[in-house]
Amino acid sequence: MALYLKAAEITEKVEGKQGALKTLVYDSQFKNIKQLFALVCETQKFSSVLQEIIESTKLLRHTKLKMPLAKVLVYDLLIGQGLKCGGSWKAMMMKHRSRLQAELARMKVKQKVSRNEDLLPCSVKHPAGDQLPRYVRVNTLKTTVEDVVDYLKRDGFSYLGKASRLEDLSLKDRYFLSDLHLPELLVFSPKTDFHDHFLYKAGHIVLQDKASCLPAHLLSPPPGSHIIDACAAPGNKTSQLAAIMKNKGRLFAFDLDGKRLATMSTLLLRAGVTCQQLANQDFLKVDPDNPQYKDVEYILLDPSCSGSGMVCLQDNTSADQEKEQARLASLASFQLRCLNHALRFPSLKRLVYSTCSIHKQENEEVVAACLQQNPGFRLVPLLAEWPERGLEPLPQCLRASTAKTLTHGFFVALLEKHSEPGNTKQELAVQISGPEVKPSNLPSSEKRPAASEEDCEASETEDRPTPVGGQTGSKPNNKKKRRKRKKKKKGAETAE
Repeated sequence: MALYLKAAEITEKVEGKQGALKTLVYDSQFKNIKQLFALVCETQKFSSVLQEIIESTKLLRHTKLKMPLAKVLVYDLLIGQGLKCGGSWKAMMMKHRSRLQAELARMKVKQKVSRNEDLLPCSVKHPAGDQLPRYVRVNTLKTTVEDVVDYLKRDGFSYLGKASRLEDLSLKDRYFLSDLHLPELLVFSPKTDFHDHFLYKAGHIVLQDKASCLPAHLLSPPPGSHIIDACAAPGNKTSQLAAIMKNKGRLFAFDLDGKRLATMSTLLLRAGVTCQQLANQDFLKVDPDNPQYKDVEYILLDPSCSGSGMVCLQDNTSADQEKEQARLASLASFQLRCLNHALRFPSLKRLVYSTCSIHKQENEEVVAACLQQNPGFRLVPLLAEWPERGLEPLPQCLRASTAKTLTHGFFVALLEKHSEPGNTKQELAVQISGPEVKPSNLPSSEKRPAASEEDCEASETEDRPTPVGGQTGSKPNNKKKRRKRKKKKKGAETAE
């Protein structure tokens, strides 16, 4: 019963746009996160089908159930693994099972289909390649890729070596291979489950989508670095950063939600992370000038977003477009504030900005606006071989999708500081016009005006270094010599 009540609660919040599904699941602190996540995802996927069945059979009137709970129960009864509850709920649903099954069958006949999946609306149907592979990141804090491969081979899996093209990632049965882009990532067939596997329980492997592995991989902080993970929970990226820096240095991780931070602490403990410093704090309220952050050179910023890139979160409802646009505008404003705040840390060298959103408003537009407001930073071109680029005018960034990269939808940008504090206006003007930033390609509403010739000339004058000893030229020295000669001459005349 607890499973269905919690799933119904989260379903209602997701449909009411009160939060991202994954966030809500982790916030619930439900004992079996995997089971809850799968149930809510599948209920959302079949939401329109379930609603039609429930309304046609007048189930709510007969049972006094609310729609979210009815959807969850009907899904498991007709499409899922069967009801896992007992007592009055099961008796009630079994009483109506025949009518519900008959309505499902009628819908299939009407649409001339045989599978439940064929009832899904076009906006939900995905190509065969959308059966995403199972990605497994090897936790190098506890083991090596070679040792994990050997263990899995002894466990009955067949290793095919390293993938050479994207098509290689479409696997079946117990075959697996190494990813072609990320060296610590192993790829398995979609149905492979590791939740009860020894390697997972011991923290030797982490179940993490390939796209989600990109931000830490591209930031690539060296061992001994001081790093900030600005919006850290649930912690997979944090543990990946710790692995990259070999647990050497300091990893500051912030999250505003105390429950998520507690879950994250458990995850990091299992992963063997020891360099972390967790803080239940709003990142926007962290003081960049605090002495403890003076050596922070790398920041990973993955702020709250619409979650529209998550396969199980794709919206099938006829949502109010005006409200949806207002929500996206609010998220984009928050994301830009986070990005601008992160760039204020005085020693920052590189920052990765990422979202699990497919909307340009949360991705390229936020980055473009940030570059306009922070001309001391530029975009770094990423992974030339990656098959999906950022939308124009920011092809330096990466995008990910179910169709082109066999991952969830994702966006990643890498910003790099390219001018030191106190640099001249002339130098700044030159750097703004450099090829990396490409301001001329930014949307017309966000173009930065070019520096005038007068500005350049003024900066040259202001920033010319003063010669040693305060000598600024040869003429003042000649005047001093003439004054000395006159004094000597007057002295001689007086003596005479």
